[in-house]
Amino acid sequence: MPHPTQLYQHVPESRWPIVYSPRYNITFLGLEKLHPFDAGKWGKVISFLKEEKLLSDSMLVEAREASDEDLLVVHTRRYLNELKFLFERVEGVSRATVVDLDAHQGNGHERDFMGDKRVYIMDVYNRHIYPGDRFAKQAIRRKVELEWGTEDDEYLRKVERNLEKALQEHQPDVVVYNAGTDILEGDRLGGLSISPQGVVKRDELVFRLVRGHQVPILMVTSGGYQKRTARIIADSILNLYGQGLIGPQSASVSAQNSDTPLLPLEVP
Repeated sequence: MPHPTQLYQHVPESRWPIVYSPRYNITFLGLEKLHPFDAGKWGKVISFLKEEKLLSDSMLVEAREASDEDLLVVHTRRYLNELKFLFERVEGVSRATVVDLDAHQGNGHERDFMGDKRVYIMDVYNRHIYPGDRFAKQAIRRKVELEWGTEDDEYLRKVERNLEKALQEHQPDVVVYNAGTDILEGDRLGGLSISPQGVVKRDELVFRLVRGHQVPILMVTSGGYQKRTARIIADSILNLYGQGLIGPQSASVSAQNSDTPLLPLEVP
């Protein structure tokens, strides 16, 4: 018997495919200010986009809260990832690609999908930092290990070359893109040296390549341990809109019809 749920809702075309709720911003008597992670960065991103007149409250989508029954569909006793739910509930989705560009190895989803041929994982991370999970690395289909202080040119070329190959090796019905900003220069936990402009360019090339393959993409913002990351995320979203990669015309955008060329594929 199909699982009854209230999670799915019709999203009118007047709204953007940006999911946000003020409840995403974490506060605890001011103690959150002592943690290096900016627990209110999502609210700041939305505020910046409103200031730029890109968004208004009526254009946002607020997700409904999952019930215990919903969560048990997603998280079985073995704590399966939500993509399992995606496979079971969304028509036409039987293969997925995870593009994990957070500075840390994504060992959580890698362990979740160990041996699951429906999910192709590409992970680009600093090889010297946490978690260094050797077992989880077995689930990575395209692994790109970076050195301390990797900078824009090398990073962007490696991301572009490997993402193109990943999309050729596994033709997904959806791409889940982990757009961590802990790759940013000065992030003590990420250990890489990517400029703010490099972060914006990275998101653009990921969207351009995925859109060029006519595949839907879901971007999530994760790691990023500096206060300036909210502004950079907002700038990236504004750039994606300016390039026609998100918004009303985005479905027709391909890797071939932009005035902005992709980077030369020189670095393995």
